[in-house]
Amino acid sequence: MSRLSSARRTPGLTDSELTVAWQAASLLLGYPDAELLDRLDLIRGAALELPDHVGRPLRECVVRLEGEALGDLEADYVDTFDTRRRHNLFLTYFAHGDTRKRGMALLRFKQVYLESGFALTDTELPDHLCVVLEYAATIDRERGRGLILDHRAGLELLRISLTEAGSRWAGAVEAVTATLPPLRGDEREAVRRLAAEGPPEEEVGLTPYATPAFDPGPAVPGGPVPLPMPAFPAPAASAPSAMGVS
Repeated sequence: MSRLSSARRTPGLTDSELTVAWQAASLLLGYPDAELLDRLDLIRGAALELPDHVGRPLRECVVRLEGEALGDLEADYVDTFDTRRRHNLFLTYFAHGDTRKRGMALLRFKQVYLESGFALTDTELPDHLCVVLEYAATIDRERGRGLILDHRAGLELLRISLTEAGSRWAGAVEAVTATLPPLRGDEREAVRRLAAEGPPEEEVGLTPYATPAFDPGPAVPGGPVPLPMPAFPAPAASAPSAMGVS
């Protein structure tokens, strides 16, 4: 796990702003459904409370999603994220492709979640960007940010690729990268190299991740519980607009 010093924190963002930004991005990057469309106004309001360099790209994503037929959004989402290697929402894919090393990287994500006392359902791999953002926003900010920073090059390539393609989801990823510290020299080189070479192409399966005999070790007392979806509570009618965390 990366140890984050104060020098590696993004200045100008409070913990609550980070939580709202990551929650909003997680919701926007999920597979579109009627519930998401109903939440767009709430996400827009939350983004208005954030610093402009984070809130603006979130609002741009909202604008690109609203008013569209759900079927069109679903088709565009599949075309964007399921058919293009550089538009992958699985963070370990950029570093390892479909190789055995990726399987071990997935186990590490799961171990981090279990150390916080939370376990995913079997419906999603633990390195999916939406899952990582939910975890960082609602469970453990520091460990979640560590996972994101450990896969910074892939995240930046995703941002660049979506932006170049004019994707309606580019703003959500841009907002996530805006919550992170500026890229250092070695990180810029890692992004450049990944952009030039792309993810590894070897396909040998994910056997280490699926091995039943793997024992991730004990969770916190009481055992793991499902990772919750992020939620934006509606502000009270008598109070000014402000976003918090349930």
